[in-house]
Amino acid sequence: MANRIMLNQTSYHGAGAIAEIVNEAKSHGFQKAFVCTDPDLIRFGVAGKVTALLEEAGLAYDVYSDIKANPTIENVQNGVAAFKAAQADYIVAIGGGSAMDTAKAIGIIITNPEFADVRSLEGVAPTKNPCVPIIAVPTTAGTAAEVTINYVITDVEKKRKFVCVDPHDMPIVAVVDPDMTATMPKSLTASTGMDALTHAIEGYITRAAWVMTDMFHLKAIEIIGKCLRGAVDGCDKGREGMALGQYIAGMGFSNVGLGIAHSMAHTLGAVYDTPHGVACAMMLPIVMEYNAECTGEKYREIARAMGVKGVDEMTQEEYRAAAVQAVAQLSADVGIPAKLEALKEEDLPFLAESAFADACRPGNPKDTSVEDLTELFRKLM
Repeated sequence: MANRIMLNQTSYHGAGAIAEIVNEAKSHGFQKAFVCTDPDLIRFGVAGKVTALLEEAGLAYDVYSDIKANPTIENVQNGVAAFKAAQADYIVAIGGGSAMDTAKAIGIIITNPEFADVRSLEGVAPTKNPCVPIIAVPTTAGTAAEVTINYVITDVEKKRKFVCVDPHDMPIVAVVDPDMTATMPKSLTASTGMDALTHAIEGYITRAAWVMTDMFHLKAIEIIGKCLRGAVDGCDKGREGMALGQYIAGMGFSNVGLGIAHSMAHTLGAVYDTPHGVACAMMLPIVMEYNAECTGEKYREIARAMGVKGVDEMTQEEYRAAAVQAVAQLSADVGIPAKLEALKEEDLPFLAESAFADACRPGNPKDTSVEDLTELFRKLM
């Protein structure tokens, strides 16, 4: 079997990188941008850093910001209508996963109108055409949506999130500028950073992992382990490290998939509106402990990348426990709760069944069941 790697055509990294957006728009001959962002980024002037560049360059644009933190089917449908009304020819997605996921869904439907029913995009939809060209500008350091072929939409009616995996949705350009993350509050820095760590660890142990993606994931774990605490405290070097670390994690997991920590986090987000990174952070140590027996020597390398000393002198049981503890400690240090107060016993059957049906579940290194997932959810109570 051939292993596939898909990445952006071009990516820019470093402070001030957003200046390259104008150059890319001009070099591609684009005429009008559909700026896809969220209301908070407009309110706090973050999106304005990009639109100001477009204005200075004389590049036309319309703004679409009807996007929730967990973007819904309705957000996508309204965005499709707004894109058509704008008569734009490319998208500039500014934000975290919510804005970029919405942009991907809009872009896919515009070029593949037979998938206008947003639910039809779930899983690996057989779209035929690349989406509207997207220039993706992350404002969080976690989702790596700017370099992945995945997006997640919330079905409010059915109280579930569904994952879409489509090589046609990859942004053609990623602009990863740590200055764009400077206004993130501590809580968001922490949760998105733990989402990135979950990407790296789940991608490293997933069934489809191979040597090239292992390289990405181990480096991402190392960078995130070193930089997240500093980023939460507002350190410039910490923010720069996290911007790079989360992107590197995306280079890996987008190509090999994830596991049940994400399946369960998607379900918690859909039912309780739990922020995705918080849900990932709560589930990750629990799921790591559950998966440990199926990971060979990989937890030794996770522990090493997390900065644990003396791993080569540890037994397998010891280094596996050390890896789990290092992750749990980082999560606690950045203020993520270990329990979910909203979780109710009567919700467990629906949560477990939804997580089992999630597209990330088959990639988990250990075979699981609805009963196993029920018990794992119960550990959050």
